[in-house]
Amino acid sequence: MLPTPKKFTLVSGAAEGPTPLNAFDNALLASGIGNLNLIRVSSILPPGAEFAERLDIPPGSLTPTAYGYITSDVPGERIAAAVGIGFSDNTFGVIMEWEGKGTAAEAEAAVKRMIEEAFKARGMELRKTVFKSAEHQVEKCGCAFAAVALWY
Repeated sequence: MLPTPKKFTLVSGAAEGPTPLNAFDNALLASGIGNLNLIRVSSILPPGAEFAERLDIPPGSLTPTAYGYITSDVPGERIAAAVGIGFSDNTFGVIMEWEGKGTAAEAEAAVKRMIEEAFKARGMELRKTVFKSAEHQVEKCGCAFAAVALWY
């Protein structure tokens, strides 16, 4: 059985690179989690998980992470990624992520709508939301990345 994460943080970054993968890697570095092995997870923040402004995670660690990202090689295109967490009283949280063409504000608005729908579907009362986003205007090849990283 895998342990349940006890901490979380929200990060985001945007960057250019010579290839889409390099742009993605550079956006990870800009977000502060570029030296971790991300394990993509879905939408639930464990009950009692505590927010940390920054997590001290050893390089190379397998890190559960909910994230959205977009790469583009269309010069001038505006791309964005966002994550958000919805909280209820004394229970788990719900994480949503979005990526696409547009602004950070549009990305956060889309995530907010998804969080509201997720709480409605679960019959839970939404008490609080938090968001993190990145926006980037592509020069040659760019990436926008946003994530909720979980840790123990």
